[in-house]
Amino acid sequence: MAASSVDLQGAPFLLDEEGVGWVEAMLASMTDDEKVGQLFTLISYTADDAALTDLVHRVKPGGIMFRPLPARSVLEGVAVLRRASRIPVLIAANLEKGGDGIAVEGTNVGTPMQVAATGRPEAARWLGSVAGREGAALGVNWAFAPVVDVDLNFRNPITNTRTFGADPDTVRRLSVEYIRALQAEGLAAAPKHFPGDGVDERDQHLVTSSNDLSCEAWDSTFGEIYRACIEAGTKSLMACHIMQPAWSRRLRPGIADEDILPASLSHELINGLLREHLGFRGLVVTDASTMAGMVATMPRAAQVPRAIAAGCDMFLFTRNLDEDVEYMRRGIADGVVTAERLEEALTRILALKASLGLHKNGRSTTAREAALEVIGNPAHRAISRDVARASITLVKDRGSILPLDPRRHRRVLLHDLHGGEGFFDTSDQGADRLLEELLCAEGFAVTRFVPPAGMEGDASPTTDTTECVDLILYLARLATRSNQTTVRIEWAQPMGANVPLFSTSVPTVFVSVENPYHLLDVPRVPVYINAYNASETTIRELVEKLLGRSPFTGSSPVDAFCGRWDAQV
Repeated sequence: MAASSVDLQGAPFLLDEEGVGWVEAMLASMTDDEKVGQLFTLISYTADDAALTDLVHRVKPGGIMFRPLPARSVLEGVAVLRRASRIPVLIAANLEKGGDGIAVEGTNVGTPMQVAATGRPEAARWLGSVAGREGAALGVNWAFAPVVDVDLNFRNPITNTRTFGADPDTVRRLSVEYIRALQAEGLAAAPKHFPGDGVDERDQHLVTSSNDLSCEAWDSTFGEIYRACIEAGTKSLMACHIMQPAWSRRLRPGIADEDILPASLSHELINGLLREHLGFRGLVVTDASTMAGMVATMPRAAQVPRAIAAGCDMFLFTRNLDEDVEYMRRGIADGVVTAERLEEALTRILALKASLGLHKNGRSTTAREAALEVIGNPAHRAISRDVARASITLVKDRGSILPLDPRRHRRVLLHDLHGGEGFFDTSDQGADRLLEELLCAEGFAVTRFVPPAGMEGDASPTTDTTECVDLILYLARLATRSNQTTVRIEWAQPMGANVPLFSTSVPTVFVSVENPYHLLDVPRVPVYINAYNASETTIRELVEKLLGRSPFTGSSPVDAFCGRWDAQV
C-alpha cells in the first residue's frame, strides 16, 4: 500500500485542505533522524525540563506517554515538549478509569467493569467525557483506551475489571460510547488490545498469549467490537502481543506454527485482518514493546523494525533507548522497512496529529489555573459517586445478615486480603484503613485478624472466635496488575488460618473491591459483594449499602460464580 492510498480526507482523519497541506509539507521537510524518531512513542516518569528537552533533541519522538504525575507537573512537561519539538508531539496517557490516568488528582470515574455494572450505557459516556476533559485540560491528546477486551476466561490475570465484562454486545456498546465521548473532547482513542485479550489465562507482559477463538467465533465477538469502534470513528488502535492462530492460518495458508506471531509483529493480522477485513484506515500503535510477549519472539534487532514492516505505524516504548532507535535506523537502511512502508507510517502519524489540530500551534490549551480547576472538579466527582452507587453488586445473600447494625454486629473481625504491590499499582489507596475508620465512626468495634500460633491439636479454641465476634468481614483488594500470573487469594499460615472457617457460626460478609471472581475460593460464604474498585468514593458508597442506607442496584457483568454450582449454595 503506497502512502498515496492513505486517505487523509476520509475517515478517520477527515482533514481539510489546510490539514492535508500541512501533512504533505511536513513529510517533505523531515530529516532522516526525524523520520526515525517519529516512529517512536516513548515514556516519561518525569516532567523535568532538562530530561524532556534532552529526550526530544536526541530522538525527536512522535509521541510521549506520561505515567500519572501531579497535574501541575503534567502542564509543565507538556509546555516543555511543545517548546522543544519542531514537529508536534502526541501526548498519551492510560485513561482507562478517568483523569487519574494522567494526574494523581484526577477523577477515578470507575473501572470499566464498574461502569458496566451500573447497567447504564450513559455511564460509559460519562467515563469517556471525564477522561477527555481532564486529559485535554492538561494537554493530553491521545488516550490508550478503552479496553475493548472480552473477559471470557475468569482466570485471565490482566483483563478482569479493566474490561466492560464477558458479554461481547455490552463491550461493543460501551466501547462505542466511550470512544465517541472521548473524541468529542478533542483526543484520539486507541482501543486495545487487538486482536483481543481475555481468552487466554496468561499475561502478555510475561508470555506471548493467544486468542484461540475460531475465525467465525472471533468475527462474531471481537470482530464485531472492533468494527463498531472503527465505525464510531476511532482514530487509532493498539496492536498487542497476542496471537490469533485461526486468522493467521486462514490468511496465510500453510503457515508453520513457529511462524505464527502476535499482532504487533504479524503482517497478516495487521494488514489482512485489521485493515482489509475490518477496514481500519487509522493509525496502529504497538502495545508496550518491553513486554515478554513481544521481546521473546525474535532477536530485538529484528523485532524493532519488524513491527513497522508488519504494518504498525508507531512503536511504543523502548527497552534501551539508544539501542532500539539504532535498530530501527538499521532496519530502514537495510530495507526491512521499505521506503513505501515508512512513508505510509509517517503519513498516518502526521495525519493523526493534524486531525487533532496539533499543526495549529500544538492546539490551544486551557490556561494553567483554569486547567487545574478541571481536574477532579465537583461535577466529575459527583459522576464518580453516581457510578459507585449504581454499580456495587450484591452477588449472593443467603444469611439474612444485611443490613449491618452496630447493635447486632458491634464486634467486627476484619480480614484484609491483599496481594503484593505491583510496580505501577495505584489502585489500593488505603481502602482497608478507610473501611475500618468508617465502620468505627458508625459505632462498630473493629479488630484486625492476626494469624494465631499453633498447629493441629494446639490451635486456638473455636470459641475464641464464635463467642467473641459478632461479624466476620472480609475485604479482598487483589487488583489485576502487570506481570502477574494469577489473581487468587493466598491464604495465611498456618493451614489457611484466615479462610472462612466460621461462616456457619458467625455472620460472615465477603467484599471484593477489585477482582469479581473470588467466590471460586470462598464458595460457601453467605454474603458476597463485588465493588469493582478500591477508590475512596467506592468504599464510602459500600459502607452506605452495608448499613442499609442505600440499596444494592448493580448487576454483575460477568459470571461471578465462575460456573460453580457450589458457589451458589
